Amino acid sequence: MGPLARGTRPAPQETEAWRSELRDVALVVWEERLRHPSAGLDTIEAVRPVLQDWIKRRHGTLTFRLTQVLSGHGCFGRYLCRLGREPTSGCHHCDTGDEDTALHTLQECSAWTEQRRDLVAVTGFDLSLPAVVRTMVGSSTGWDAVSSFCERVMLAKEEAERERERTSLLRSRQRRTRRRRRADFDLRPP
Repeated sequence: MGPLARGTRPAPQETEAWRSELRDVALVVWEERLRHPSAGLDTIEAVRPVLQDWIKRRHGTLTFRLTQVLSGHGCFGRYLCRLGREPTSGCHHCDTGDEDTALHTLQECSAWTEQRRDLVAVTGFDLSLPAVVRTMVGSSTGWDAVSSFCERVMLAKEEAERERERTSLLRSRQRRTRRRRRADFDLRPP
């Protein structure tokens, strides 16, 4: 493949060969970067063994809620507490007192038993992150099952978080109103 003369178009085979070559170079760069990650270690360890298959798959798209579960950055007590948006990292959805993480949500939380049943029917009982990623990459049915679980559960968790925020805001307003009333009462002349 030599340089093209100005104003000429490459043949479709040349374009595809360039794309393939660039894809291979990008994949080598990604694999090298993923060998020494600084963040997202659990996600990287789950995806790295199937990276080639992940990239070459012809099914499934990453959604906002699916990404939340894969990354652990979403409506999870641990993450929200770290950001200062929750006072505790505990799970609001079950009575175990466990820390609310993506894996707790995916594997253990009793609030999501029904949704998990549908997921297990397709993926099997191993709901570790590497197993879930392998299932997603393995077939469109697997991808859809994981994605559906994430969409349904994360939507419910988001709604519950918004409700907690509304309730907290209402309580805060009520306290301010009571303080103002007390202050007004204290300022009245005898």
